[in-house]
Amino acid sequence: MARLILSMDGLVLKEIPLNKERITIGRKPHNDIQIDSLAISGDHAAVVTFLNDSFLEDLNSTNGTLVNGQPIKKHVLKNNDVVELGKYKLKYMTEAAVAGVDNDAASIAAGIPISPEPARTFSDTQIMIPRPPAPPPALAPAVTIRLLTGPNAGKVLDLTKTLTTLGKPGVQVAVIARRPEGVFVTHVEGDKFPTVNGKELDGEAYTLNNKDVVEIAGIRMELSIRP
Repeated sequence: MARLILSMDGLVLKEIPLNKERITIGRKPHNDIQIDSLAISGDHAAVVTFLNDSFLEDLNSTNGTLVNGQPIKKHVLKNNDVVELGKYKLKYMTEAAVAGVDNDAASIAAGIPISPEPARTFSDTQIMIPRPPAPPPALAPAVTIRLLTGPNAGKVLDLTKTLTTLGKPGVQVAVIARRPEGVFVTHVEGDKFPTVNGKELDGEAYTLNNKDVVEIAGIRMELSIRP
């Protein structure tokens, strides 16, 4: 399970597992991660997680949200990304990193102290984390999309990335994720949800099959999925 490590001035304050679909960050008490600082807006940002992927969204905060020093509105989080909220930092760590496969140099560069031993201390509890050898990576299916409508109708595209963002920002955006366990589409932005074979989706990740027809932001496309 991925998690966020909250720190300030190099001191680790808290570890937050991303164990729910949406985690909010802000100064108000109702937030999942409450940061009592005037530099933090009442509802500052949110992290949306589906399967093994997490998205950070700035909720129109007053002072903005930085990732690795760059201002963002929406961002797909990657291992070792450092989210900056005023003087506070949230380091994003994937499950592999938490198990000890992380690059220690990156932790030091982010200003988060690490232990030379497998044990790491978060809050008042010391957690002993084993460091098993990493298994060989499983291969994700190959995915090709053929555009059926729109100005590029007939065009064929290979999805080579793990995550491919499709749609029109501000209208409708969705992400197609290629994972060893399958291919998934998830709604990210917009009031209207994507459809698969004419059926509108909800906010959950949806498993796609070969020859499914997906419509995102008014553009229909047929997927070819190969093992």
